[in-house]
Amino acid sequence: MPPHRRKTFCPFCGCRLTHRNVEGLRRLFCVSCRRPLYENPVPAVCALADNAAGEILLVRRSAPPKIGLWCLPGGFMELGESPGEAVLRELAEETGLTGEIGTLMDVVSVPNRWYHTALIICYRVRRLAGSPVPGDDADRVAFFPANALPEIAFGSHRSFISVCQEKSDGIARV
Repeated sequence: MPPHRRKTFCPFCGCRLTHRNVEGLRRLFCVSCRRPLYENPVPAVCALADNAAGEILLVRRSAPPKIGLWCLPGGFMELGESPGEAVLRELAEETGLTGEIGTLMDVVSVPNRWYHTALIICYRVRRLAGSPVPGDDADRVAFFPANALPEIAFGSHRSFISVCQEKSDGIARV
């Protein structure tokens, strides 16, 4: 993974940023605005859903990163969205399906090449409706038995599937 690109200029006034110790941490600082520039994780969501047979819903990626590999439907939250709204939007965009928010499965923090850190929120989504149609950055949508999953693009998604299986939440153990 390439190193995270550091910000050079203040997004508020355009002045060059420096570094200062603020609140016990070395942070980017704008001397013109006289304030630190906090760099926080970017929130993302994913949906863990299955069909009546307990097969897991996955999408095959058609955009970087990890083109051609499979993952849970998901993506970055938009401003003004709740995590639940974001996961249902991403589900619809990538699969054409609708559903209802179930259990919060897990929240993990992972390195991200563009945003430094992503905070990924995984929800169990139930009561799927509609016909699966790939869209957005997915070129295929399919259900897979838990013991015959294709290569999963992201370690966090493999972890979410394992957490769901450990909780005996309807998805068969591998």
